[in-house]
This record gives sequence, C-alpha cells and structure tokens, in this order.
Amino acid sequence: MSKQFMFNALREAIDEEMANNQRVFVLGEDIGHYGGSYKVTKDLHAKYGDLRILDTPIAENSFTGMAIGAAMTGLRPIVEGMNMSFLLLAFNQISNNAGMLRYTSGGNFSIPLVIRGPGGVGRQLGAEHSQRLEAYFQAIPGLKIVACSTPYNAKGLLKSAIRDNNPVIFFEHVLLYNLQEDLPDNEYFLPLDKAEVVREGSQVTIITYSRMRYHVIQAVDMLVQEGYNPEIIDLISLKPIDIKTIITSVKKTNNVIIVEECMKTGGIGAELIAQINDNCFDDLDAPVIRLSSQDIPTPYNGKLEKATVIHPEQIIESFKDLMSLKI
Repeated sequence: MSKQFMFNALREAIDEEMANNQRVFVLGEDIGHYGGSYKVTKDLHAKYGDLRILDTPIAENSFTGMAIGAAMTGLRPIVEGMNMSFLLLAFNQISNNAGMLRYTSGGNFSIPLVIRGPGGVGRQLGAEHSQRLEAYFQAIPGLKIVACSTPYNAKGLLKSAIRDNNPVIFFEHVLLYNLQEDLPDNEYFLPLDKAEVVREGSQVTIITYSRMRYHVIQAVDMLVQEGYNPEIIDLISLKPIDIKTIITSVKKTNNVIIVEECMKTGGIGAELIAQINDNCFDDLDAPVIRLSSQDIPTPYNGKLEKATVIHPEQIIESFKDLMSLKI
C-alpha cells in the first residue's frame, strides 16, 4: 500500500496501460512537456515520446475527431480536456461520431476511446470553467459515463475505461485532485457500471456522486452523532445508472435524498427520480428530495459561487424533514 494523490493515481493508471499496450496514447492541450494542467500526465512525455503523448493545438473539435478516427483503426486514445467545459466545442464529434459509429456501421467499428478531464465548480474559476456537463452527455446514446470520487476508484475505473471497447466519458472533479488515499501495490480494476455503497444505513438513502460525496459524508457524520442512521450511495456510473443497487437500498430505507452538483433542471437527479419512481414508487414513504445546484451560470464572486451549490447543512435539514414525517 502507498498513499497517493488522486492526480497521481490517474497518472499511474495511464502509465500502466500505456506500458501494457502500445496502442494506448494520450492527446490534448499542454499534456506533453508541461505535464497537463493538473499534472496527470507529468513525466509521461519523457517516457513515451511525441507520438504517444501528443500535444495538440487549441482545437477540441479537431483533435477529438482525430481520436475517434484513431479508435476506429484499432488504437486506444485518451483525450484530455484541459477543462471539460471546452469539450462543448467537440459535442458534434462526441455525439454524432463517438456515440453512434458502432451502431451506424452495423458493428463494423468499435470506438475504444476515453475522454477525461477536470470539471465541476472549483474555487472562483468563473462560469465557463465551472460547468457540469454530465447531464449534457447523459442523453447521448452509445456512451458510458463515469464520475470518479476517490484516488482508489479513480485509478481502478480509469484502467477499466481504457480497456473498454466503448467510448467512456470520465469526469474528474477539479477540487478532488489533491485527495490522498492508500492504494494497493498490485494491479486492480473496478467495474464501470456499479455504484458504491459508501455507508450502510436503515433510515434514508442519500444518493450522490463526485465532490458531493464529501459534503454528504460531512452531513452524515453529524447526523450519526445525533443517533440517525443514513445510507450513502456514490453513483460512480452516471450511464448506465446502477438502478439495482438503488432499488435494494430504497426497499430498506423507504426514503431518498439526491445530492448533486449538477443543475436541477434536466440534471442527473431528474433522471434518478424518474427511474426511482418507475422501479420503487410503492416503496417510497415520501417524495424523493432533490438537492441540486441552482439553474444559473456559476458566479465568479466567491460568496455567490458558494451559494449556488449544496452544503452539509442543507443535507442535514432535508434529512430531518424526512424523518419528521415518520413520527
């Protein structure tokens, strides 16, 4: 076991997969000599050279399209978005090409492609650098979507994503790169379609993902001190959603709170509510509570930025509101 930062866990995953398979390569802006904006590709250029750690121009649509073409020929590209918000410039390539080509070619092509990078609300990064694109991409057929949340799952999930024969959108939160955790010395992989039950409980199922995992844990730590017993599920897989794990939990707790950094309108929480109502309506004692970011561009002002996202106090209040209904 060795303690690693999340950015280094991601780097180790890429390094191991590049060493294992010469078809794996990385492309993106400033990933070579500079080592990436968050140092996920630090020192890899010196090890693998220009053709496998490929610095690109500022042209997301072009290099994403190139990566899709490379995947069609049998290579396994990893696209780093310097900020995932910039990949809106490549939305056409991701939706019309990456997501569809396996189907529209009648299965003649597979697209073993990973698109990864930082996103989410940081600390005063401004509206254009603070977007949460998971709901944008969730509607695209043919994609898998993963949101890592710990150094351990970041490494295991990225290794699995690189080996998957489908296009995977891999979300990393900009504020989680400096998390540290002990990682196994042996090689390991984690499934791309499974949620994690972070804490087992009996009263309310709290569903979350990415950075909000830690806001939920803070809230639950305080609730446990008061004698409550919540259950926490980290979705991890945003597409497909691991609805089986959620159903099992809801049948036990009969109440659900969703905590997300995504926007409320059309967000991941909206899809979760639909699936929970489809599968667990008769098991619910109360309507699902959804705690989401406000439907506005993220302000640059620090206090206003903080006010747009959910914090532990709001989670505690919502939990106690649900518990009051049981009395």
